[in-house]
Amino acid sequence: MSACEPGTTLGTAAVIIASTRAAMGTYQDLTGPVIADWLGEHGFDAMTPIVVPDGAPVGAALRAVLTQHPAVVLTSGGTGLSPDDQTPEMTLPLLQREIPGIMEAMRAAGMSKTPMAALSRGYAGLAGQTLIVNLPGSPSGVMDGLAVLDPIIKHLCEQVGGHHGH
Repeated sequence: MSACEPGTTLGTAAVIIASTRAAMGTYQDLTGPVIADWLGEHGFDAMTPIVVPDGAPVGAALRAVLTQHPAVVLTSGGTGLSPDDQTPEMTLPLLQREIPGIMEAMRAAGMSKTPMAALSRGYAGLAGQTLIVNLPGSPSGVMDGLAVLDPIIKHLCEQVGGHHGH
C-alpha cells in the first residue's frame, strides 16, 4: 500500500531540523512548528519535529525516519556553505530519484527576495516512495519553499503512489 492512498490522509510526514544551536538548547527552533503545521494543513499526519546537530546526525535522523516509510520528509537547515552545513551531503546518498525542478523553483522563488537564495544547496527527490526536500534554515526561506510545494505536493504524492489523477 502506498503512503498516499486517495481518500485517506496523505500519510505521515517527518520534519528534521538541522541546527547545532537548537539541538544544544541555545537557540529556539522557529521552523519546525511552521513546517509541521503546513504539513497538517495539507493532509499529512506530521510527526513531532526532530532537532539534531548539523552534519552526520542529519544523515542518522534521515535514515531513522525512513525506516517508518513516511510519505514526506522535510528538512530545514544545513544547506548553506558553512563547514558544518552538510544536509545535502547527508540527503543525496539516500535518493534513488532526484526531482531537480523543485529545488530550481525554490531557489528562483527565494531569489525574487534575496540573492542569498542562490547559495542554498538543498536537494529534493525520492527515497523509495518517500519524498525528501531540503528547505533552508531561515523562517523566510522555509516559507518560500513551502509556497513552492503548496500547489504540487498532492499531485506529486499521487504520482508517487501510482495514481495519475488530474
